[in-house]
Amino acid sequence: MSNVSYHISNLLEKMTSTDKDFRFMATNDLMLELQKDSIKLDEDSERRVVAMLLKLLEDKNGEVQNLAVKCLAPLVSKVKEPQVEAMVESLCSNMMSDKEQLRDISSMGLKAVITELPLSSSGGVFMALCCPVCCLRTAPKISKLSFILISLAFFLRSVTRLVPPVDVSCLLPQLTSPRMAVRKRSIMALGHLVPCCSPALFSQLTEHLMTELAKGPPTSVARTYIQCLATISREGGHRVGEHLQKVIPMVVKFTSVEDDELREHCFQAFEAFIRRCPKEMSPHVTTVTQLCFKFMTYDPNYNYDGSEEEEDESMDVEDGDDEESDDEYSDDDDMSWKVRRSAVKCLEALISTRLDLLLSFYSTICPALLARFKEREENVRADVFAAFSTLLRQSRVGSSHPGLIAADAVRSGVREEEPAVTLLRKQVPGIVKVLHRQLKDKSIKSRQGCFGLLSELAHTVPGALEEHIPALVPGILFSLTDRSASSNMKIDALCFLHVLLISHPPQAFQPHMQVLLPAVLACVEDTFYKIMSEALLVTQQLLRVMRPQGQTSTPGRFDPKPFIREVFSVTMKRLKATDIDQEVKERAISCMGHLVCHLGDHLGAELQGVLAIFLERLKNEITRLSAVRTLSLIAASSLKIDLSSILDETLSVLASFLRKNQRALKLSTLACLTSLVTHHAASIKPAALEAMLNELPPLVDESDMHTSQVSIALLTCMSKACPSSLAKISSLVLPGIFRLIHSPLLQGGALAAILDFLQSLVLSKASSLGYSQLMKALMEPFQSPPPESSALHRQSYVSAARCVAALASASPKESPATVAGLIQQVKNPGSPESARVLALLSLGEVGRSGSLGGCKEVQGVILEAFSSTSEEVKTAASCALGGMAVGSLSDYLPFVLKEISAQPRRQYLLLHSLKDVISASPACSLSPHVESIWSLLFQHCECQEEGSRNLVAECLGKLTLVDPAVLLPRLKQQLRAGSPVVRGTVVTAVKFTIVDHPAPIDTLLRDCMGDFLKSLQDDDITVRRVALVMFNSAAHNKPSLIRGLLGSVLPHLYRETQIRKDLIREVRPFKHRVDDGLDVRKAAFECMYTLLDSCLDGLDVLQFLDHVEEGLKDHYDIRMLTFLMLARLASLSPAAVLQRLDRLVEPLKATCTTKVKAGSVKQEFEKQEELRRSAMRAVAALLAVPEVERSPVMADFANQIRSNADMASIYQSVQGGDGGGAEGMDMS
Repeated sequence: MSNVSYHISNLLEKMTSTDKDFRFMATNDLMLELQKDSIKLDEDSERRVVAMLLKLLEDKNGEVQNLAVKCLAPLVSKVKEPQVEAMVESLCSNMMSDKEQLRDISSMGLKAVITELPLSSSGGVFMALCCPVCCLRTAPKISKLSFILISLAFFLRSVTRLVPPVDVSCLLPQLTSPRMAVRKRSIMALGHLVPCCSPALFSQLTEHLMTELAKGPPTSVARTYIQCLATISREGGHRVGEHLQKVIPMVVKFTSVEDDELREHCFQAFEAFIRRCPKEMSPHVTTVTQLCFKFMTYDPNYNYDGSEEEEDESMDVEDGDDEESDDEYSDDDDMSWKVRRSAVKCLEALISTRLDLLLSFYSTICPALLARFKEREENVRADVFAAFSTLLRQSRVGSSHPGLIAADAVRSGVREEEPAVTLLRKQVPGIVKVLHRQLKDKSIKSRQGCFGLLSELAHTVPGALEEHIPALVPGILFSLTDRSASSNMKIDALCFLHVLLISHPPQAFQPHMQVLLPAVLACVEDTFYKIMSEALLVTQQLLRVMRPQGQTSTPGRFDPKPFIREVFSVTMKRLKATDIDQEVKERAISCMGHLVCHLGDHLGAELQGVLAIFLERLKNEITRLSAVRTLSLIAASSLKIDLSSILDETLSVLASFLRKNQRALKLSTLACLTSLVTHHAASIKPAALEAMLNELPPLVDESDMHTSQVSIALLTCMSKACPSSLAKISSLVLPGIFRLIHSPLLQGGALAAILDFLQSLVLSKASSLGYSQLMKALMEPFQSPPPESSALHRQSYVSAARCVAALASASPKESPATVAGLIQQVKNPGSPESARVLALLSLGEVGRSGSLGGCKEVQGVILEAFSSTSEEVKTAASCALGGMAVGSLSDYLPFVLKEISAQPRRQYLLLHSLKDVISASPACSLSPHVESIWSLLFQHCECQEEGSRNLVAECLGKLTLVDPAVLLPRLKQQLRAGSPVVRGTVVTAVKFTIVDHPAPIDTLLRDCMGDFLKSLQDDDITVRRVALVMFNSAAHNKPSLIRGLLGSVLPHLYRETQIRKDLIREVRPFKHRVDDGLDVRKAAFECMYTLLDSCLDGLDVLQFLDHVEEGLKDHYDIRMLTFLMLARLASLSPAAVLQRLDRLVEPLKATCTTKVKAGSVKQEFEKQEELRRSAMRAVAALLAVPEVERSPVMADFANQIRSNADMASIYQSVQGGDGGGAEGMDMS
């Protein structure tokens, strides 16, 4: 410390020198010292440094002054608060000086200090900072105001809480200052004041502006007031909403004043109102839209009438006139383009905030924007393109398929097209007609806008541009071959061409290959790596165009031969290069791979050279992943490319990759090996197979099921293509596979891969891997007595049973003996329970494949198992009976139906069996039995057990899918039943008719869904609850069924979120309160959460947030749901969340700060901890919303979290784990 003080003292002494160079060097050295984190000043040094720097601000040398200002910012964090206060007081005092240079330098210094001030600064500093506000009343010269206002604006922007409050009346008179700079900076200061001012102060400010506007001020002053309104709307958000009813008519009136700058400010104000207060603007949308339509065409100095050619000629004439007379009107004087641009931006704001009006926009805004594609001013034209692109993006957001999907999927009717997309498809010809001319425009900005818009169009409506490709190709070529075009222009053109190629069928481009390919290949040879990279990506797609996969060279088809040599030479040049960008290397490998895959039969002797390069790239750590993927592609090619020259070495290298930790490399390698074994088995030597097999056992493990699945698929291919490898497989891999079968995690694709593998082993008839050995290994773990067998998970039984059935179906001769053994296992009272359960499940799976035949003994065995004392055995018997009935309906279904009627005590188990039958049997097989099943189910739909009723409902719903045209109306008739139990069962049944894939019942359901949803108004609370569950299922699986009904359904949904005191009762003698309405509320909030994902465009988000706010104070389960909803809304609709922020923060704060009473049970502590974590996730999501800390309430809460160690640790754990991308708070 003493050394630092000594050094600083020397510098301070030099700063007093008469030599300006000494002062300059000393100040510079001081600045370098202050920038070091390690420097620490004692109290005396702090005081002396501050005093000297403030003195140097008045130095005669300007360079010394500038250095002194630069020292102030780092000094703030190195000195204590009293010194900061002294700095601020001195700088504010200097602002009142008559010396202009001192005012200027002090203003810069004050900005620097304010920027570095910590939020935790005490009131003394803020008192000193409020000095500029007081100066506004007494400023002797108007020139000082500019500096004062700059400092005030920086001050207001830097803090969210003011001590003391700023008096807004000091600023308002400056809005009428004769100097434009003062007016602008006053607006800036007011804008920064708005987020942290009180509601009363905000109302005072808004009322003042409205009062002044109502007086009809001069145009220049009106501009300032309207600009100020726009600024406080942008900064204050929703708070201006309550004044819009009065503000909008005033602003509308000023659009009729003949002043372009005033009109521009009016539309900027409209844009701010629309973005910040979308709900409050709803009554005014039509008015504002009509004004936008009127002024987006406002161009008093230009005539758009006539053809394009006439326009060009007239422009030429005008140009000549301009040359003759420079004194006449010029475009430099024309400000009307600013009006047009602001009107277009206002429309863009409307499109981006009102998803609910999307369909109406296609009949109103869409044609208006299309008509403005001819705009002459390129800046305005770019904004028109941007607005139309926003409309396209909103159409994707409102659609159920936001990503780029295959065009033929829509054409084939697999996926129902959204209404907005259908309307857009009708506009495509008009869009292309206007744009294809502009693709040859001289303006690069316009062309880039065209390509961006067309790319969005191709993403939104895949395949829609197919018939317009001849019109678009010349424009693409123009940008690719234009020598004056920038690199970005070429990249944009290539990106659009790539989007066009992947979203349209290859045949559409074949007529244009003659012109497209040379231009793209020229780009591949460009010197800029980004252009090279994009061009290689496009070339790759053009190879697919030349010969789509699987297509042979037949007369009449497109002939690729003329183009192959040129593509090959250009791509080969990039493939061989080693001194190019990594991205170009990878795309060159991929491009050449596609060339070999699609056209390898035309390469002749050069093919071997290409394969040798691929082998080199495979050995290179940087390019190996791309090389593996490319070799997979070539190996699977229908051209059967000869890989024998590199196969042995390739297999050796690939086998070594299976030991790497890089998961993507391992998966790609497994896929490549599978492709090689499948298509090139004859060329693979046994030694190479052995090397692969040695690496596979560690990969078959439950820690990574997907890798296990791909590894087992490779083993299946090896067992089929290379029988010589079977002996090695049995000793190396089978133990791991059997461990996987007995894992609780096995299901889906991994299980299917194992079934295929076991069947391939049996079919190979290898002596060491026979049927009996495999069966024994499968069933052995289940033969153990209870302590060992009880460790097996239920999923293990299901997996093993399916494996038994797979083996039985692969060996029909062995199957009868296996069935007999399983029956004996079930009948044997000495068998362990685990063995009986497995035997029953295996019988069901064997029967499902129809391998049981007409074995009558099985029915008795099943009935006997139903009488077992073990619940596991009874459940397994139910599953077994269902499986057997699926395999042989005529033998077992009548038996199941008879038993349901005859055995009430076994009804639940038998209904489970019936459910399996209805779910798994094809409709044609079930049709003869529909009537008998239907009548039986309705006989039991009022049974006392809720579990049985739910099963009846599920059976009814799945049975309705067999013949929806007949059965759905009959289901609807039952809604009129007098019994609430029957109505509840019917509504639950409807839930099971809603499946997550297209089905014939969809059209019928859409027509009668409104009738079923009337159950939300039922008098019985249980019926309303199941109606909500059904509504939730529809919103999740088929949103199109309920979108059109939201207007009538949402009020009833919201009503169910309210706490009803009449449903809360007290249970004595413990005085325990029971809420009978809790389940209904939970179901209602679950529906709301689902609607956020599927039907956001149909929701009034502010109304939605009102009910979320209530849920934040409700029961534990509901609060957990509403925290999730709040986090979701913060990303989906941040503007609406900001409007309600002050009301939402309080319940979050209450949850985060609540502590459980001492002496509570452990579960209470765990529940409260999980609540706090969930609430903190919502807080993290809110803090990620831009400008959120402008809210004083949120800023207070954020500071509270920072200062509280417990809450800060929860926040950090939530952010580091599953808290999402909240980056809104610096915990330092």
